[in-house]
Amino acid sequence: MTATAIRHDWTVQEVRALLELPFNDLIFKAQTVHREHFDPNEVQVSTLLSIKTGACPEDCKYCPQSGHYNTGLEKEKLLEIERVVAEAKAAREKGASRFCMGAAWRSPAKKDMPYVLDMVRQVKSLGLETCMTLGMLKEEQAQELADAGLDYYNHNLDTSEKYYNHIITTRTYQDRLDTLDNVRKAGMKVCCGGIMGMGEDLDDRAGLLVQLANLPQHPESVPVNMLVKVEGTPLDQVDDLDPFDFIRTIAVARIIMPESHVRLSAGRENMNEQMQAMCFLAGANSIFYGEKLLTTANPEADRDRELFRRLGIRPEQREQSHTEEEQVEALTDAVEYERTRHMFYDATRESA
Repeated sequence: MTATAIRHDWTVQEVRALLELPFNDLIFKAQTVHREHFDPNEVQVSTLLSIKTGACPEDCKYCPQSGHYNTGLEKEKLLEIERVVAEAKAAREKGASRFCMGAAWRSPAKKDMPYVLDMVRQVKSLGLETCMTLGMLKEEQAQELADAGLDYYNHNLDTSEKYYNHIITTRTYQDRLDTLDNVRKAGMKVCCGGIMGMGEDLDDRAGLLVQLANLPQHPESVPVNMLVKVEGTPLDQVDDLDPFDFIRTIAVARIIMPESHVRLSAGRENMNEQMQAMCFLAGANSIFYGEKLLTTANPEADRDRELFRRLGIRPEQREQSHTEEEQVEALTDAVEYERTRHMFYDATRESA
């Protein structure tokens, strides 16, 4: 079997043609590509924790965390590191291989960076992959996160460039692309996708997929979210997305980004088991475990495990490539780091 070529020159017309294929033909093509690059019965499992909730200055029209809308969301300050580590341990026990941490910021403040970096180090020490979404990153901030050992950085494009101003006006599309570029320069992996069902048309869905696939390097993780309508946000009355259109988007993402993990992300709480199974057949091979995705509901881990059992799916195991020497060195560094951490925090708090 000839492996699917990796391309970065897709056109909106080509991708739209894929989206409009007869459904059975599209799913067959997506599953064929999927089997060239992945075990069809393995799904990568992540857990997402909100480490700072609400009062975000951005005006993303889908987001209950925006300070522009009254959604009744209870605001929370940056979580204590000990609580984050405890949540990460619980996620690991439930089968997660990656722990994602999200903060409702436009971009991380200088005073918060030491705590964020410590979260990365401590969660990573548990043997979990680490991912963060903290808003826009400057080049030096991305490098700090990379030096702390962050594996993935999530920064979604949300929608096509053409439709973008209908969804958010407080940061530009180029701002998002610049952050992705800074993440790549720092050597981290990219988690980047979008949201379906925000009132966009077929060309907008094709445009988003083209933008992702034509990045210099495909995102290692591509979350495909279905809008969760939250009362109080400007999109709370938008028409529901046809489930088949969502599954088609998953399938085309798989075809044009063959080596990426395509994540069935927000909106799963509103999907029945049959729809989720169709998404896996279409090439989705990553999900979030847990009862919440930042602030919106998500199927409980026990329900996911039962669905996996019925479908014959197993969680993907994280590859461990560190040598024994590297592990000893990392442990030594961690011990030294712990000896100085509290002194550093004391000094930071005093200066603040």
